[in-house]
Amino acid sequence: MYTNNKLAKSIRLALMFGGASVALSSTANAQEESTGEEAAQERIQVTGSRISRTDYESSSPVQITSAEEIKLSGYTRIEDLMNSLPQVEASQTSFIANGASGVANLDLRGMGANRTLVLMNGRRLQPGGVYSQAPDVNQIPSALVKRVEVLTGGGSATYGADAVAGVVNFVMDDDFSGLELVVGGSGYQHDNDNEYIQGLMDDRNFVYPTGNSGIDGKAFNIDLTMGGDFADGKGHATAYATWRTIDELRQESRDYSSCALNSAGTACGGSGTTPNPNFYFYPSVDGTPDYSQQVFWTLDPNSNFIPSEGNVYNYAPVNHFMRPDERYTLGAFVDYEVNENFRPYMEISYMHNRTKAQIAESGIFYNFFSFDIDNPLFSDSQRQQFRDQFGAGTEEVSAYIGKRNVEGGPRASVLEHSSYRLVAGSEGYLGDAWSYDVSFQYGSTSSSSVYINDFFTPRIGEAIGAIGSNDCVDPCIPYEVFTFNGVTAEQADPIKGTGILNGVTTQRVFNAFATGEFDYSIPSSSYPIAAVIGVENREVDFERTSDEVFAQGLLAGQGGPTPSLTGGYNVREVFGELSVPLLDNATAVDSLTLELGGRYSDYNTSGGETAYKVAIDYNPTADWKVRASFNRAVRAPNIAELFAQQSLGLWQGTDPCAGSDPELSQAACANTGVTAAQYGNVSTSPASQYNGFFGGNPNLDPEIADTLTFGVVGNPIENLNFSVDYFNIDLEEVIGTISPELTITQCGETGLAVFCDNIQRSATGNLWQGDENRVTATNINLATRTVSGVDVSANYQIDDVLGGTVNAKMIGSYSLEKEYNPIPGVESAVYDCSGLISVDCFPQPDWRHSLTVSYASDADWTANVKWRYFGGVDYDGTTDQLVADGLGSQSYIDLNGAFDVTENVSFLIGVNNVLDKEAPMVGSSLATNANTVAGFYDTLGRYLHASVTFRF
Repeated sequence: MYTNNKLAKSIRLALMFGGASVALSSTANAQEESTGEEAAQERIQVTGSRISRTDYESSSPVQITSAEEIKLSGYTRIEDLMNSLPQVEASQTSFIANGASGVANLDLRGMGANRTLVLMNGRRLQPGGVYSQAPDVNQIPSALVKRVEVLTGGGSATYGADAVAGVVNFVMDDDFSGLELVVGGSGYQHDNDNEYIQGLMDDRNFVYPTGNSGIDGKAFNIDLTMGGDFADGKGHATAYATWRTIDELRQESRDYSSCALNSAGTACGGSGTTPNPNFYFYPSVDGTPDYSQQVFWTLDPNSNFIPSEGNVYNYAPVNHFMRPDERYTLGAFVDYEVNENFRPYMEISYMHNRTKAQIAESGIFYNFFSFDIDNPLFSDSQRQQFRDQFGAGTEEVSAYIGKRNVEGGPRASVLEHSSYRLVAGSEGYLGDAWSYDVSFQYGSTSSSSVYINDFFTPRIGEAIGAIGSNDCVDPCIPYEVFTFNGVTAEQADPIKGTGILNGVTTQRVFNAFATGEFDYSIPSSSYPIAAVIGVENREVDFERTSDEVFAQGLLAGQGGPTPSLTGGYNVREVFGELSVPLLDNATAVDSLTLELGGRYSDYNTSGGETAYKVAIDYNPTADWKVRASFNRAVRAPNIAELFAQQSLGLWQGTDPCAGSDPELSQAACANTGVTAAQYGNVSTSPASQYNGFFGGNPNLDPEIADTLTFGVVGNPIENLNFSVDYFNIDLEEVIGTISPELTITQCGETGLAVFCDNIQRSATGNLWQGDENRVTATNINLATRTVSGVDVSANYQIDDVLGGTVNAKMIGSYSLEKEYNPIPGVESAVYDCSGLISVDCFPQPDWRHSLTVSYASDADWTANVKWRYFGGVDYDGTTDQLVADGLGSQSYIDLNGAFDVTENVSFLIGVNNVLDKEAPMVGSSLATNANTVAGFYDTLGRYLHASVTFRF
């Protein structure tokens, strides 16, 4: 049988120390090698297939991360470990502040978290929260993870929608016996010695940290697991409870994040919304300004207006670099064998998470107001300045005001998520060769966002006496915005408001399938044909309720409205798989197997769709495998993509027609709405944020992806196995938006209405002052996306080395192509992100790997060293001079050791990023947070961790 050949043994050996991309995932005891008659009857279910049989390995590349690797990494956030895999890009992490959803998502191949299917014990997790339609892996208690299986290719035929880039399956230790208590702590340490940015801050007289940071960003965790048999061994129960708390870290804690770099990365920039306000003034009549007479002023210490030059606010220090977080999880796994034909089981889990995303203070973000020149907040000298500037008869002025509320403190979004998940079902045998599994699962996530300390815009006009605003009634506290340092905390408090969002996601899944082997085979093979056939019904509903403040966008710092959202869909599916052994024990053929799979899905929103797969598994000898597969994957649009109301928001980047020396020519900028008089005079947003118009589209079609994989698995010598797998994913009908910056560029270069009609500039030509100017970027089915590359893994073990064992494991991924073709028929819009970073490209190294060497002593201690490597990336753009030569390669070294004090007590201690390597800095248009690509590269310096485990 295949289970006893040398290839199977090498695979099991790989699993014993976290083998990569090999082939095996057993629902029984995947990390132990069975022998004899018991091995002959062992049934294996491989990730990527629901077929359970005794005699074959997977034709799909599967990356395995063991429980030991998870523990040795020291990470208490499961996404931190997953983001260290070469196949994964950082998505929503704890290192995101502005725009944080409060969840943790996984993004395989950088194709988007909504194209990565996340499972727990082979069943999908429900969507995450009020801002997210992707699964939140905060639900996963890392202490109870037995292994993580990553199928890096399409899996829609087996599991349904969303498995475009692949599948992440968290296999839980539901067979645990005994009691285990883990108490751990961790923190970060960094030597602040970045001469480059310190010099930039010295130029601005900014304060920043120097020298040793000490240990900060501390985290503490307690994990309790218990389990055992009951009812004379017929049943087993495993229960767990975990608690984790993480301290906040602000950007002021690191020198390289203590100032907000400009887009070029050459100076400490910041926001034009400043403590000492900036004003764009115009003469006006009945609220209609004469933009041709614009002046840009600020205040001198005597409260006179003077030209504003370089008056920007360094908003960085108070922003979170890492959000504070507290999480609780509880759960249990129970099974009971009535008889071999009826084995009911249940899974129940609960997670509560609370985090706070703090960003810089609110303020008046260049809102537009008109004033009678006799407004009591103007001084006599200011009135005279207006008349001197705009004419003696001036009676009314209009203004865009930029004032930062430093008197009132930073804004914050308090994000909470409570997730419940219940699975109930039964499995058993249907005769000698067939088994069944029937289950129902219910998952629900309740989430909320309470936005605090922001300005409530209707009150601003009242407090400054703007024309058309309500009167400021008693007790009226005027907001002295036209007086130098005239604003106080007492004046700011009445203007503040609070916005509240509440969301509920529910997912109900009924799944039933039967799998087994027929009692016949084709003549050229001695092994039977195996199959699975099943049905599934899935319902997903989402409701987000916005209060009036969010719904109308009445908070100054929100960038636009956040409307309520209600929607759902239902899908009925039938699926099947077939494994056909074609040939075995022939010349040059140890085994040859054909695998087929198909799934028909009927969505109430978009109709019927078909996914399928064809795979070949060829073993020329017992030591070598050649595998190839083709998968057709389908992803239906999620609720937000379909039903989100269209509303105003912000996008990060640059306007290529702004500034004194625009990137685009005058003729090109004219296509985007810039007049000849405005060219070279269009103002640039100091914070690199511009207005956009975003939202859903109920007429979206499903995405279609074709995934091709081809690979070789080998066991050329004893204790060495490796795999090399090529992958290619072609995605069509991509659901997304055309990036606003790309829209502007393509409009300028082509003049096509499909781009230019989506650009609406202000009377002064800019895209950021006020809320009437914008670039429309609502959801549409775009053209295509192609991702291809090669995954490599190798595992080697040396026995009897100084009384112990040396294990080496390497996993790597080489990116060949990451091409985006966002607009059909427009070749100039096509771009390839492989090996590049740009405003449209997440940094995608051509090569990325991790290499781990471990030593396990017979004296009950182990030591590990890991080398994580990110290849360099080139910069595709002209704005960011800091990265003009690209980002250099990054190497991080991790060390850890574990030892048993007694049979019941063990210690683990480690340091990740031992050499305190900083994340590469980028300008504001490329940064995801704090002048870095946060959460992808090591973001905060050294990571120190320690834990003690008690077992009983």
